[in-house]
Amino acid sequence: MIEFRDVSFEYPNGRKVFESLNFHVRKGDRIGIVGPNGSGKTTLFHLVVGLIKPSGGEILVFGKPRKAEKEFHEVRKRVGLLFQDPEDQLFCPTVAEDVAFGPLNLRIPKDEVHGIVERTLNDLGLDGFEDRVTYNLSGGEKKLVSLATLFSMNPEVLLLDEPTAGLDDKATRKIEDILLQKAQTYIIVSHHRDVLKKTTRKIYRMEHGTLNLL
Repeated sequence: MIEFRDVSFEYPNGRKVFESLNFHVRKGDRIGIVGPNGSGKTTLFHLVVGLIKPSGGEILVFGKPRKAEKEFHEVRKRVGLLFQDPEDQLFCPTVAEDVAFGPLNLRIPKDEVHGIVERTLNDLGLDGFEDRVTYNLSGGEKKLVSLATLFSMNPEVLLLDEPTAGLDDKATRKIEDILLQKAQTYIIVSHHRDVLKKTTRKIYRMEHGTLNLL
């Protein structure tokens, strides 16, 4: 579903993050990635969805090379990226509007979107949140709503950047349960090894531009 072939990336200031990185994700993979800050974990996610472009090598998503911006439009419909900070994910006044935003952009009829929002919130234990003001939610609630904005798009792959950072034990367990029950293929970047042990089948460490299986 995702393949990096000898991918390199460096920032405009010349700092190299990856050099000849090879990595792949197959359907059904549940992968965890750990590593120090600045090692390239978030950069990897941004490369997958085309928010940034590699300096060299080739990125294939769903079996097709992706280079031009227009080639990533399909990727963003089929791959859900959870940002580390919910404030980067949620920008509508209410929860229902945030969860409906993606399906509406896919031009799904409004009456169908209403059902999607209702089912998604129900699946994530957010019944009755439709009219809640997103800005006023707790940190855990914002994380759950951010996940809901992804699940409403029915993605084939999830890229989750620190999904449990800053959450209490109850909210963390809720997200763990949702992933195990509702998601099939995903990559989780996290500093929480215990979360990764519960939710993933293999864990890589990213350091010095490489990924090594632990």
